This record gives sequence, structure tokens and C-alpha cells, in this order.
Amino acid sequence: MSDDVLWTAVVVASIGCYLLKLAGMSVPAAWVEQPWVARIVDFVPAALLAALVAVQGLTSDDRIVVDGRLAGLAVAALALALRAPFIVVIALAGATGAGVHLLAG
Repeated sequence: MSDDVLWTAVVVASIGCYLLKLAGMSVPAAWVEQPWVARIVDFVPAALLAALVAVQGLTSDDRIVVDGRLAGLAVAALALALRAPFIVVIALAGATGAGVHLLAG
């Protein structure tokens, strides 16, 4: 990809983000204050995070891959369910992923 195409994409994406933010700020307050809108908005961050975790944890290039990332994710979920401190969750997930990678490698 040439520099011109890359910078054009960056500028177009920046303008698109600005216009999307402007559109969000232009919505009448009466629409945003509806109870059903508030319920939907409360779930959007969780849905986006779940989608990001699924894509990053289960895919490589264009295919689904089961590897150390999935084992680390499972250990992290278990540690979170057991209410472990966040730093412990990160350490356990990282160690598990690295261990599976070493054993498989």
C-alpha cells in the first residue's frame, strides 16, 4: 500500500469518525432519554468487548484457531469467576498461554 493511499484512508476515516460523533451529538435529548434506549446503550460496551475477545482469541488470519490464547482466556474467565485480583488474572492467563505455546511448540 502506498503512502498516498494510506494517508487518504487515515483522513477519510478521521472525517468519518468526526461526522459520526457529530451525528451522535445532534440527536434530540428526548430520544436519548427513552428507557429502551438507555437499556440498549448499557449493553453496547459489553457486546463490543465480547466481539473483540472472540476475534482476538479464536482467529488467526482468516481461520479459527484453537491454541494457547484460548487456554489463557479460559483460565482468565475461571479466575474472574473466582474473584481473583485483576493482576492475578492477567498473570495466570499469560502463564497459561505461554505454557501451552511451549508445550505445543
